[in-house]
Amino acid sequence: MFAGSVASMTVLGAPDLIVLTLSEFAEQAYRICRAGDLALLVDADHGYGNALNVKRTVEELETSGVAALTIEDTDLPQPHGTVGSTRLLSIDEGASKMKAALEGRQDSELVVAARTSAFAITDNNDAIARAKAYEAAGVDALFFAGVSTQEQIELLNANVSLPIFIAPRGVEIGDRSYLAGKGVRICLQSHQPFAAGVQAVYATLKALRDGVPPAEIENTASSELMKKVTRDADYQRLMKEFL
Repeated sequence: MFAGSVASMTVLGAPDLIVLTLSEFAEQAYRICRAGDLALLVDADHGYGNALNVKRTVEELETSGVAALTIEDTDLPQPHGTVGSTRLLSIDEGASKMKAALEGRQDSELVVAARTSAFAITDNNDAIARAKAYEAAGVDALFFAGVSTQEQIELLNANVSLPIFIAPRGVEIGDRSYLAGKGVRICLQSHQPFAAGVQAVYATLKALRDGVPPAEIENTASSELMKKVTRDADYQRLMKEFL
């Protein structure tokens, strides 16, 4: 998954405050898809505006090559006077955004997932009401951020039939076998790989500044791994064939 927060960091060096633009996000998604063959799920945040902007967002991301995207019902970007709190759109506006997202896609195999943080922001009843409304709108999957209890997973399993994505809080619902049996198909594991990469770069640069010889830097990628991630064998073959 390519998260909005990771995109904001890699493109702008900025926090996840919706200062990234659709074109910047779509361009980065395109670069990822160009470099690899794995299916890419992206966090399209609020669709960069109202329902019409959501339609445009889907068009641009589908052109970029993504396999799936999420559209959320959070009131974004942060409205004036609401710093320190997070609000959701009305269910009607959220459902309209989902319908516009579906209108924007050309390939029916592009997965459009409705995302809500209602479990963490409002309450269980509101989360289920939103799930049912977005399912009725025709989305392919439902994504719930902030799920923290088995009770909430049981509510989802009892009330929705679509595949479920979750970004859980805490460890109570971390058992993958349990989640799989309750309709959960994707369970995000936070952004630890990206955070680990940032820490590794920081630690390496600091060590070099402090005088550690490059040959003594530990935990760096081997030449074999570097060749793999840069597709060196493919380029060597192309060079021999065409140059």
